[in-house]
Amino acid sequence: MKRSFVALATALLFAIPANATDAQAVLAAPRQRVQSADFRATGHLVRVDANGVRTSYEIAIKAHWFPGVLRVLVETASAPRTGPDALVRARMLTHILLEMRPNGQSMIRIAHPGDTAPANLPFEKWSEGPLGAGFSYEDFLEPQYFWANQTALEETRIGTRECDVLKSAPGASERTHYAEIQTWLAKGIGFPLYVEKTLKGSGVVKQFTYSGLRHEGGVWSAHQVEVKIHGQAGSTLLIIDHGSAKANLSLKDFSPEQLTRF
Repeated sequence: MKRSFVALATALLFAIPANATDAQAVLAAPRQRVQSADFRATGHLVRVDANGVRTSYEIAIKAHWFPGVLRVLVETASAPRTGPDALVRARMLTHILLEMRPNGQSMIRIAHPGDTAPANLPFEKWSEGPLGAGFSYEDFLEPQYFWANQTALEETRIGTRECDVLKSAPGASERTHYAEIQTWLAKGIGFPLYVEKTLKGSGVVKQFTYSGLRHEGGVWSAHQVEVKIHGQAGSTLLIIDHGSAKANLSLKDFSPEQLTRF
């Protein structure tokens, strides 16, 4: 009986794909980073066209993980060099509240000056963004670390850092415009250095490059994220100038009243 039990246990062990355990190990750090998020950040969202002309918008982001849900509030406003008058500036303000749940049921709400309540952003518009499809609304979240299908592909190097390459694919119930996401995570810190996101249907690949990594209060972040659409000229930059890794945010910071306050 004992020998039969050992044989059965051994058979079951070898029936488990080797990369299944590896994937869970790789996922530990990025999941922990999401599930301990509590930060504020300010900077600029910059569109660079095919001729190198840059259009810059101010951006403020705050995020906090509450039990079972990540809430992210993004505020954007135009910021040309000369500065528009107050009325023009008010028309160009946008508040976006994003909620990500590990069960795949995310939600995005949006508000503009004069709105009495935020409106749900239809799913078909999640692939759009404040400056177009480069950095989309959905890209402000990181749901891929909680998707149903995870595979550790390989180990490689970016610059001086060793990386684990993780392939994430959504399950049937997960709302996303991406068919799969591959993430190059720096070993030891689990922070992305490079990401490729493949859109459903078109197969278009969006390439995200993270630079200027910094470590504050035990939390890793990047000074800049550049997004390029493979085969297209131009890019979108998310540049973080200032921030706090421990912002002590609460539910009132993400309330409907906060969303419609301009």
